[in-house]
Amino acid sequence: MRDVALAAGVSPKTVSNVVNGYAHVSPGMRQRVQEHIDALGYRPQAAGRQLRQGRTGMVAVAVPGIDMPFFADLASRLVRTARAHGLAVAVEQTDGDVEREREVAAGLPTRFADGLVFSPLEMSADELVAVPGTPVVLLGEHAAGVPVDCVGIDSVAVAALGTRHLVEVGRRRVAALGVKATLHDTASQRLQGYRSALAAAGLPHGGDLLLGVEDWTREDGEAAGERLVAARRAGLEVDGVLAMNDVLALGLMRALRRHGVRVPEDVAVVGVDDVAESAYSTPTLTTVAIDRSVMAEAALRLLVSRMADPDLPPRAVEAPHRLVVRESTVGAAPA
Repeated sequence: MRDVALAAGVSPKTVSNVVNGYAHVSPGMRQRVQEHIDALGYRPQAAGRQLRQGRTGMVAVAVPGIDMPFFADLASRLVRTARAHGLAVAVEQTDGDVEREREVAAGLPTRFADGLVFSPLEMSADELVAVPGTPVVLLGEHAAGVPVDCVGIDSVAVAALGTRHLVEVGRRRVAALGVKATLHDTASQRLQGYRSALAAAGLPHGGDLLLGVEDWTREDGEAAGERLVAARRAGLEVDGVLAMNDVLALGLMRALRRHGVRVPEDVAVVGVDDVAESAYSTPTLTTVAIDRSVMAEAALRLLVSRMADPDLPPRAVEAPHRLVVRESTVGAAPA
């Protein structure tokens, strides 16, 4: 700016007035300064301007794992949506570890972020309420009942919808895939939805029908599929499976196919999330889609308004969901 001022024979303040579009600059002076700006290739430094305003122009997005298709797609949508608001994004991975989540909530290492979009799994509601300073929007089931801005997912309804579909296509022994030793909110809500739908239909929903896993990965789904095949051979009747996410379902179907168990003729399968792979698997996967576009748009809208007005009351948005019927359930039900 000083270089432009020297070349134009004006003060740096005059150059600043031209750059910022202030009205009280004569047309002749504006043209003269602009010619020198163009000739010298001067561009205002965005970071410096933001720091003067007390902002960095960056927000943080913290998710359990960017290698998980649901969160990878959600993070991508958040980045694109943030760009439309003129914001850059720093993405952090917590691995669902409570200490890592606490570090992120405390602003480490994204201490220069103006706001935080956060999908926690293990932090308690009391801890989330006490997140200091930085404007925050919570994502997912863990946000329920926490008096901060949130974009929630009703996973009870999500799992109930998928389970009812299995019942409607004639399945009477439906297993739940994805039960873990320690159930975070997502898993516990989906198990609750599974049980409520089967209870309403007068069908069993416990014991051997609960398929445990270490984690929600393709590998865990495949390992559970191996155990399910062995259990079926030993007499366990299962003709449908609700997987608590799509990648578990995809791993399960790989194991079933390897052992000649037909999907959907022998076992119908429903997943949750509608990740891209679900439309390209063999067979294609019936799933309950959670609208990540709405999640991203709502999260950034809430965050930007919270950054502008910290005194707004807490607001909640619920992500829509819908059943997407594909080949893994549309075959004829067993006689």
